[in-house]
Amino acid sequence: MHDLAAVVIGRNEGERFLRCLASLRGQVGRVVYVDSGSSDGSVAAARAAGALVVELARDAPFTAARARNAGFAALGAEVPEFVQFLDGDCEMRAEWLGAALGVLRDHPEVAVVCGRRRERFPEVSVYNRLCDREWDTPVGEALACGGDALIRAQAFAAVGGYDPGLIAGEEPEMCARLRGQGWRIWRIGVEMVLHDAAMLRFGQWWKRARRGGFAAAQGAMMHGGGRDQVRRAVAWGAGLPLVILAGMSVTPWAAVLALAWPLQVARLALRLARETGASRFARETWEWPVFMTLGKFPEVLGVAEFWLGRALGRRPGIIEYK
Repeated sequence: MHDLAAVVIGRNEGERFLRCLASLRGQVGRVVYVDSGSSDGSVAAARAAGALVVELARDAPFTAARARNAGFAALGAEVPEFVQFLDGDCEMRAEWLGAALGVLRDHPEVAVVCGRRRERFPEVSVYNRLCDREWDTPVGEALACGGDALIRAQAFAAVGGYDPGLIAGEEPEMCARLRGQGWRIWRIGVEMVLHDAAMLRFGQWWKRARRGGFAAAQGAMMHGGGRDQVRRAVAWGAGLPLVILAGMSVTPWAAVLALAWPLQVARLALRLARETGASRFARETWEWPVFMTLGKFPEVLGVAEFWLGRALGRRPGIIEYK
């Protein structure tokens, strides 16, 4: 374990954070916990568990990127060969580290290994189920990882870590720089963490989708990633409504164009049923298409928020959904 450390970031994660700490016990040589202004006893719990605690100062916005960089820096001069980054609302699976370390040791060109992030309570809400589906991504070489990943310290240091100014989408941005230096990102078919989104309200889902639009716009500007997401958000969340409104100033029949949204939902649902073999009438067949289509509205708000803030020179603040 001397060549492996964990950097955990969190803010008021409560019981979720206690499960996170417990899952790391005996798995890594050192644990650094970076706290972003918690008031729930997380700092005391981390110290009691033997973690080195870093409390971020409030003189700059709290961001996951800033917290992860601070955690890596706290490892000091004796940085281990590999660092497991973990969000405080995640519980690491027992089989994860062995499998991920094997990939990094066998493939020196790989900088980052990630696995399957699963939602702990998908049955509790449709929003949790949407998260679980979002993270069911293909295995093999990838363009980016998520917040939970095992990273080669040498590669992390070579690119200067995460961009601390990003309020979201910091992982794809760093991975773009890693790939630019010839490193590879790999996703394996092993369960990595159990995540607790704790999304029970529509407003939480809306805010998370808005953050996704903001991150996509920022990524599109910085490294080209997210362009397709931005185009879809603008087309469905702003373009179509404007066309309908403009058309209705000429003829009320232009309102029929609003059928494009339910038709898109049906198209996505039928495609999903074909790909998965699920019933066309199953709840799971329709949930994702409905929210994928509806999500274009908060996403385009996030896109607009990014570009407006940039035009006005405003420093972005973190968008929290829980």
